[in-house]
Amino acid sequence: MHDRYGSDVLAAASSRAPGAPDGSAHHRRHPTSQPRPADLGLVVEEVGTGWVGAVVRVEKSGGVHLVVLEDRRGRTRSFPLGPGFWVDGAPVELTAPVTSRAPAAPARTASGSVAVHGGRARVARGSRIWVEGKHDAELVEKVWGDDLRVEGVVVEMLDGVDHLDEALAEFGPTPERRVGVLVDHLVRGSKEQRITDAALRHVPAGTVLVLGHPYVDVWQAVKAPRLGLQTWPTIERGTEWKLGILRELGWPASGPADVGRAWQRILASVRDFRDLDPALLGRVEELIDFVTA
Repeated sequence: MHDRYGSDVLAAASSRAPGAPDGSAHHRRHPTSQPRPADLGLVVEEVGTGWVGAVVRVEKSGGVHLVVLEDRRGRTRSFPLGPGFWVDGAPVELTAPVTSRAPAAPARTASGSVAVHGGRARVARGSRIWVEGKHDAELVEKVWGDDLRVEGVVVEMLDGVDHLDEALAEFGPTPERRVGVLVDHLVRGSKEQRITDAALRHVPAGTVLVLGHPYVDVWQAVKAPRLGLQTWPTIERGTEWKLGILRELGWPASGPADVGRAWQRILASVRDFRDLDPALLGRVEELIDFVTA
């Protein structure tokens, strides 16, 4: 696994004997700290303590601005913003994240659509988009939330595809009240494929569209480099997938609470549609088109 935190940038300096010459131009120049915004996900080292972690937030406490760093084991620690940090082997002075100014050109939403400024959310349509669980819903909201509010589309959770047939029977889809369903691990011959095929036989044609992505879980739709990985780890059959992933990443993996914290960390790494795999992007866009047609 790629170590997103890197090695100890002070190790070389600490291992030299006192007074020993240092041939590197870096140390001869005594570089000064450069301002660097404490953007979410930036990996830094606090020089005084050697604490290495990713920025998870900047907060104000007692009139002092603090940066909160989370290490590879999920532990957090707060430090005052300012000098005394290293990024990529160079000293920096951490500053508050830069807030975006009003763009001169039309801004875009996280999905890449042109943003609608000053408009109010549309009254909800009768049509719905269903996703399997909370993590799917939160990811769709983060990337497509602005678009869905403009279109008046509500995203609801199925809590698993096993109950799709009963949910459709209760909803009663019609050409005016369509349902778009996003399913995890929808591949040929899978249990999910058999369940959706059976459910579609009981609804009017053209009122329900079921699309899926090939991942075991929607976590894998987030591009691995956003977490400092080359690829997502492969988990052995019979192992609970999310806990297996956490163990492979070296993150706490004791139970649901650790899974929830890990997902928030993964979700925070997503800035916009460019951080998601195209296999998910295309499916969600197609479902939005279907329910708004």
